[in-house]
Amino acid sequence: MWPNGSALGPCFRPTNITPEERRLIASPWFSASFCLVGLASNLLALSVLAGARQGGSHARSSFLTFLCGLVLTDFAGLLVTGAIVVAQHAVLFDWRAVDPGCRLCQFMGVVMVFFGLCPLWLGAAMASERYLGITRPFSRPAAASGRRAWATVGLVWASALALGLLPLLGVGRYTLQYPGSWCFLTLGAQPGDVAFGLLFSLLGGLSVGLSFLLNTISVAALCHVYHGQEAAQQRPRDCEVEMMAQLTGIMAVATICWMPLLIHENRPGRDTPRTGQEHVRQPEAPSCN
Repeated sequence: MWPNGSALGPCFRPTNITPEERRLIASPWFSASFCLVGLASNLLALSVLAGARQGGSHARSSFLTFLCGLVLTDFAGLLVTGAIVVAQHAVLFDWRAVDPGCRLCQFMGVVMVFFGLCPLWLGAAMASERYLGITRPFSRPAAASGRRAWATVGLVWASALALGLLPLLGVGRYTLQYPGSWCFLTLGAQPGDVAFGLLFSLLGGLSVGLSFLLNTISVAALCHVYHGQEAAQQRPRDCEVEMMAQLTGIMAVATICWMPLLIHENRPGRDTPRTGQEHVRQPEAPSCN
């Protein structure tokens, strides 16, 4: 319990939105429906993956492991962030009164960065795995593919968490964002804000670019196999085609949902006014998770 006279934490900035405007903007029904649909979809995907892994081939083992890690990450992200946002929209609590020390805001900032980067990095890992599986199918031992995939998923989780903790160590800041229901990194002119914003956007953008490049090469290789002169001598590759179709869909969703935010984050501090009072641009929350 924070004392009533304690100073507010660094996550608060002057805002001109009234409670009535927040009530019109923040719809708890829309947020709750969005989260419930996402959670139900992920549970359905997990049940399908559980059935697909039973009796699956070695060629699909690592891909399904990455896909399982992606679904688990998305499920957890919706559950954690949705619980905070829906509660705020439903109660419309004053964040300054509930969290004057910015503990909850910092926690939400960490999970937003974590669950924002993990799908992009896992998508790049899946694209790399499919690229090697299609262009160099005999370069890796099949028996170790599942263990290696889970180790890669764990490494992605650990790396995203370490990046999300940087503002707690002084590199960047997490601040309350419009309309006062979520927290994210700050787009300010301070060196730490600029460095963290660039790091977040560049790592996310590079992962999307790498996924696009490797998926393009993999699709071209599959087309060459099916339409080349040696097509009759090739083993059936319907499994690879199915996985590439799934991976292309995942990449398209991630690009549509996150690239606008990543591009926006790559321009920190650009419109800081010269009034002597700090001003930072407020990004809009991504519409997909």
